[in-house]
Amino acid sequence: MAFALPSRAKALNVLETLAIGTAGGALFLWANLPGGLISGGISLGSLVSRQLLQHMGAYPLTIGLLALATFCSTFGSSIYLQRAHGWDQTSAFLAGSPGALSQITMLAAEKGADVPAIAVVQTMRVIILTAALPLLLAATGIAPSSPSAAVAAIASPVELAELIAASVAVALLLRLVKFPASWMFGAMIGSSVLHGTGLIEGGLPPWVRAAALVGIGALIGSRFARMKTRTLLSHVNAALGSFAIAIIISAIFVAVIVLTTHVRFADVVVAFAPGAMDAMLALALTLHIDPIFVGAHHLSRFVFVTITTPGIVHLFGRPQEDVDD
Repeated sequence: MAFALPSRAKALNVLETLAIGTAGGALFLWANLPGGLISGGISLGSLVSRQLLQHMGAYPLTIGLLALATFCSTFGSSIYLQRAHGWDQTSAFLAGSPGALSQITMLAAEKGADVPAIAVVQTMRVIILTAALPLLLAATGIAPSSPSAAVAAIASPVELAELIAASVAVALLLRLVKFPASWMFGAMIGSSVLHGTGLIEGGLPPWVRAAALVGIGALIGSRFARMKTRTLLSHVNAALGSFAIAIIISAIFVAVIVLTTHVRFADVVVAFAPGAMDAMLALALTLHIDPIFVGAHHLSRFVFVTITTPGIVHLFGRPQEDVDD
């Protein structure tokens, strides 16, 4: 396929989005609010150390509980949407499934579900979590207040070249096999290997990290771009209610893990937050918490949702002949 330059209108739209995102990030920084710039995988990988990798023994238990929490919160949100807002079973279930938004949207269109309503509920959940979670963790004093030495240090020019080369190579490999969030996870894995083995110390310059974080934040916010105001307002109550149900159920599982394991509370909160992988991994960077723990859990949930959702919709959703009618 020949490479085509974007049109002037599209280029202006991108620049406008980045400008608004930069202004919003600067405002949050000026107000000393955490997570304001909401970066990529290279900076996430720079948080990896041998000490972090030693805590992977708790993963099987917490990932198993995450799968159960995902199942319970999905059905809890689904029941709420059906009982309180009169949604059909298929639309309610797909709206309550956390993560894997692209797969959920395609499945909703295939099954004849209410795609705009599902998009509102899914998108508002991500936006609320991205904006509110850093404030909550900071207000309670749970999240670390300062970055680790690895994040504060800047890699040398040669090390930066090695970081970029390894990150791009792994990202392209993952993209080739259609791995989810391949650019972010690939860069994180490449950077993690180099930092975890001690081959490289330090990460990206602060201005590069800030620019990347602004880009991710603008990308998250742009999910509302094609959503009509009338559609958004008509489903706000459903979105807020289902979000509350999902958070309450997730909080129960977070409490169980915190009381029975030695995993940090902030790590568990971000790992179990029913938001998008890119947003939660960006939060892991801005809040200076364990990116490997967060990434492993969000990837596990993505796989769980992707594999199980079609089968559950087939069993409990609206029959295909009803859709055709």
